[in-house]
Amino acid sequence: MVDVTWLTDRLASGRAPVLADVRWYLDGRSGRDAYENGHLPGAVFVDLDRALAAEPGPAVGRHPLPVPEEFAEAMSAVGIGDDTTVIAYDDADGVVAARLVWMLRATGHDAALLDGGLGAWPGPLDTGPATTEPAHLTPRPWPSELLADVDATADAAATGTAVVVDARDADRYRGDREPVDPRAGHIPGARSVPVRGNVGPDGTFLPVEELRARFAEAGITGAADVISYCGSGVNACHNLIALEHAGLGVGRLFPGSWSQYSSDPARPAATGDAPG
Repeated sequence: MVDVTWLTDRLASGRAPVLADVRWYLDGRSGRDAYENGHLPGAVFVDLDRALAAEPGPAVGRHPLPVPEEFAEAMSAVGIGDDTTVIAYDDADGVVAARLVWMLRATGHDAALLDGGLGAWPGPLDTGPATTEPAHLTPRPWPSELLADVDATADAAATGTAVVVDARDADRYRGDREPVDPRAGHIPGARSVPVRGNVGPDGTFLPVEELRARFAEAGITGAADVISYCGSGVNACHNLIALEHAGLGVGRLFPGSWSQYSSDPARPAATGDAPG
């Protein structure tokens, strides 16, 4: 991640990265409309549903990873190429923009979150769409060592061979409510690590020591194998970035997340505060 001072210094020096606005809302509001009503100067809009995910379905979840060629094409169209540095942001503590950062970093590209997101920007905003020159991003396969499928995640949670963390809000983990997926609850054995807890009241990341203590409560140390999931594999990336930032290693993403797992009625679900 980078802070706004780092960003303004780069902009002033003429070594500007590509700024990517990745706003998206679970309640159905338009991220593109929000972008056009005010975004960081020169930022491009990256559509989560169209650029960062493939077609949804019960067998793959709500935001499955796109095939590499389609991801590369979408990035190239907004000016993100092989040698581009990307700084991504949103207005939701980075929990959506983290998906783009994770996808780029997982495939060997230079990307970071803007700590504090849109709210940290001290200057005026641009409106309307940005004009960008297309670039070329070479398609690269998703690294298998950074991913876990539904069977591997369920087995790891049940056996404890990896620490499986659920990034959703605590009430969704407990099963008190489920606004979008087929069933309420969580994967038996998974630990609750709500992603919003990675940041403080101002939307910037907690100090490293506090992040480490937070993850330690879920049984995560530097030696732990970690699998992160959420509702659809988006917010889970924020936990992975926080984990790496805290010096606790590089975890794995379960892309299908709860939206895939809960679509299979044969798979058990746990409720309540305990992992189960």
